[in-house]
Amino acid sequence: MNKSRIKRYIRKGVIMPELPEVYNISKQMNNELAGKKIIQIEVLQEKCLNMTVDNFRALIADKPIEKVYSKGKWIFIKFADGAAYMLISLGMGGEIIYHSKEERYNSKYQFKFTFDDKSFMHILFYWFGYVHATNETHLKEHKMTAELGICPLSSEFTYEKFKSMLIGKKGRIKSYLMNQHNISGIGNVYIQDILFKAGIHPNRKIKDITETELAGLYKAITGHLQYAVELGGLVYEHDFYGQKGRYTYDLIGHRPGSPCPICGTIIKEIKCGSTRSFICEKCQQ
Repeated sequence: MNKSRIKRYIRKGVIMPELPEVYNISKQMNNELAGKKIIQIEVLQEKCLNMTVDNFRALIADKPIEKVYSKGKWIFIKFADGAAYMLISLGMGGEIIYHSKEERYNSKYQFKFTFDDKSFMHILFYWFGYVHATNETHLKEHKMTAELGICPLSSEFTYEKFKSMLIGKKGRIKSYLMNQHNISGIGNVYIQDILFKAGIHPNRKIKDITETELAGLYKAITGHLQYAVELGGLVYEHDFYGQKGRYTYDLIGHRPGSPCPICGTIIKEIKCGSTRSFICEKCQQ
């Protein structure tokens, strides 16, 4: 991805992979990598690590991968017997692509992992990202993942759980939903159409949201994220096999100047704290 395109996405606030993209990649990684060992590791950007390259290699090399899963915007690779974990965040944009043993790959990357069947994967960060390693004992002490909130696609995220989380909260609803310590995985891409579907203005105070509206918001969160997962994520993001998603901001997200799909009112761009929001002033009063 060229620099001008990256800057354009950053200005729009739409470049960071969110829950649907990371969720899909982790499932594909689990299907492809479980049981394999990493036998060779190339590190071209040491700043992305949380330890020295030698310690990183010693911790994860030659150990069978037990499973791969995600939480929020992070991918967790667990090695057999809890001996180690590799934690990956694509930060402000990036790709994790798998290659068969016959395939040649000569393009840029920061990390390359070769497996015991000679297949390999590369990781390329467009802006910044992280590849960390830890053992099971210290996993709960990993600062960037230990305090991640509940995943909105998990079975634990029930309506009653969601309702209880908001009791006594006084802030604005968009800020709360995007805080990764509360709910992990929702960013400034999917929040737009989630709030539109719920008919809630991003600056609404949590205490002013009715129970009927809250039920609609819960349905919008779970339904819209699952819908995006089924479409393979965003159109400019790649999955583990290099295929792009099919999600294209179906409703109002990042469509300023376009008519609202429900009432025809022109979609407006506003500022909400440090982020931009796209709203229909009639449907989201």
